[in-house]
Amino acid sequence: MRRLLSLLALGSATLLVLGVGGPAQARVPVGSIEDVVDRELAPSGVPGLAYAVVADGRITSVGGRGVVRGGGDVEVTPDTAFVTGSISKSFTALAVMQLVEAGEVDPDAEVSRYLDTFSGRPAGAITVRQLLSHTSGFSTLQGNVSHTDTTGGADELARRVDRLAAATPAYAPGEKWEYSNANYEILGRLVEVVSGQEFQDYVATNVLEPVGMEHSFVADGEVHPAMATGHTPWFGAKRPLPTGVTERGTAPQGGIVASAGDLARYLLVMMNGEDDVLSAAGKASMMRPAGGASPFYGFGWFVDSGNGRVWHSGSTPGFESLATMVPAEGKGVVVLVNGGSGVGFGETAQLRNGITAAALGFDYEGEGSRIFQKALFVALVLLPVIYLLSMVWAWRHRGEIRAKSGAFGLFSLWFPLLTTAGAAWVVLDLVPRLLGSPLRTIRLFQPDLGLAMTATAVTGVLWAVFRLAVAYTGRSGSS
Repeated sequence: MRRLLSLLALGSATLLVLGVGGPAQARVPVGSIEDVVDRELAPSGVPGLAYAVVADGRITSVGGRGVVRGGGDVEVTPDTAFVTGSISKSFTALAVMQLVEAGEVDPDAEVSRYLDTFSGRPAGAITVRQLLSHTSGFSTLQGNVSHTDTTGGADELARRVDRLAAATPAYAPGEKWEYSNANYEILGRLVEVVSGQEFQDYVATNVLEPVGMEHSFVADGEVHPAMATGHTPWFGAKRPLPTGVTERGTAPQGGIVASAGDLARYLLVMMNGEDDVLSAAGKASMMRPAGGASPFYGFGWFVDSGNGRVWHSGSTPGFESLATMVPAEGKGVVVLVNGGSGVGFGETAQLRNGITAAALGFDYEGEGSRIFQKALFVALVLLPVIYLLSMVWAWRHRGEIRAKSGAFGLFSLWFPLLTTAGAAWVVLDLVPRLLGSPLRTIRLFQPDLGLAMTATAVTGVLWAVFRLAVAYTGRSGSS
């Protein structure tokens, strides 16, 4: 499954959408951070990036490169705010843990105790702990459903969670681990109900302000022109999104908008061993495996017990990110880019992982050859053209097609419809399901891939239907 995700690049960062990307593995030296940026920025295609490094209880290095919007001249700085994607889950988990330590939430209580809409529903038996650790039973696919009825109103999150309450989880609670944005949307709503504050207000007051994150905020559905502009892949290039747009309903799972410098302050707080925004014990519990069903995820953080790293990647349309800590050594790094990865072309994983490796002092061999991914993408782009040219060929050779007869002739006429219809089902339905990301969501993150997939499926069927139309019309007349 991870190989398939890598194949279609919806998860660099995690994937991003899916949050399954991770920190670089130790292999070969990468040089300094600036060496990595000089080498990898152009191939990634991102207009800009920012990073910050922490060690010995302080920020030791910060930097920015490029521009906040492609074609513009406003430079990225360590104080430029980026949408951080799924790194936001750690903020939501921290907010929940604050309520746990305040005695207002029991992590082992069923969610229906706090959210009435879950009472008597299949998802009502899920516990808060299972939501935090992605063992609730909600699938990746259920968490990646995009909505077209968003209003940006104050009830946006409540309405999204009400829909989740009516859904049946794909698995029994606690049965298995599967990453799902649904879990953290529900947790965000829990924070609202228990605290009596909107999620945005609670996190700003109880996390961002105490940590000193002055250049950060929670997505509120408003336009914030000062933040970096996201750029989505578009056939080898990057296409800018509208400036400064934020989405309120997805804030708990992907809507913390933060600067690299501010996220560095956040990492320092997570590793300082002190009682502040949360007790030292509470922070430590977030950064260790949550249980047998979740051996590599804590509360809002991926955990690699083998090498002591704690990390989370993030992806939201037009942005990708990676935050990594080594708590035992007090070291950490965050990398933010304002461009999403393409398939083979313009991927950002090597840029983010390379900076991470250089900052933390371990080796990294890179992501390897992307030839197969590039070939796949090129094939998806070329197939619609080939199908259209094949229709032209069919018309020019309509006499030969109309002359087909007998069992073999009928087979040669109808079999292409069967195969192209099957291929369309695979491309438009099966592959998105395997990826855990509906086609509508793929179009948001990778519009070029979504368009190529749709065009390939549609033109394939059209070609087969066109051949049949040519074959069965005009047979009694001249060709």
